Amino acid sequence: MIDKVQTFQIEGLLLIEPHIFEDSRGYFYESYNKNDFEKIGITNNFVQDNESKSCQNVVRGLHLQLKHTQAKLVRAVKGEIYDVAVDLRKGSPTFGKWQGVVLSESNKKIFYIPKGFAHGFAVISKEAVFNYKCDDVYCKEGESGVAWNDSDLNIDWGKYVDLDHVILSEKDTKHPSLKEWRRLYE
Repeated sequence: MIDKVQTFQIEGLLLIEPHIFEDSRGYFYESYNKNDFEKIGITNNFVQDNESKSCQNVVRGLHLQLKHTQAKLVRAVKGEIYDVAVDLRKGSPTFGKWQGVVLSESNKKIFYIPKGFAHGFAVISKEAVFNYKCDDVYCKEGESGVAWNDSDLNIDWGKYVDLDHVILSEKDTKHPSLKEWRRLYE
């Protein structure tokens, strides 16, 4: 069951608040129910689930695949993250715009990110476990990305992590700026 769906100025992005059943034993909720998600317009056939664990100040992203493009349903299973989607859809009136949301084990919100968006997140809590469903398989040959700290994007990571101590993978230090990405892939 879904309690609430929030839309954004960037078409296609949705923030989903599932109905939480709580009692003295704890809680239960459906993190995915095909019928309920279809009612709100999410008709993707999800084929792969991924999970990552990261420590505080880790920034992952901004990633996307150009082959085997993926829509994603993302959520924090443990801890708290700042999750960001950047519109890189060709011809989109909001190309290069981004939306950030806080996802946590306590708010249990689920962020839907359609195909054509770069995606990344920063870990706010000491540790976070992040889960995401994808509607296509991982394709190494299709990997792409945009620099997480691109000044043209101006994402407000500093509200959530210590920018002087960000932890990145080697791959994430090599993504091009948005302008460079556009020259390479449009």
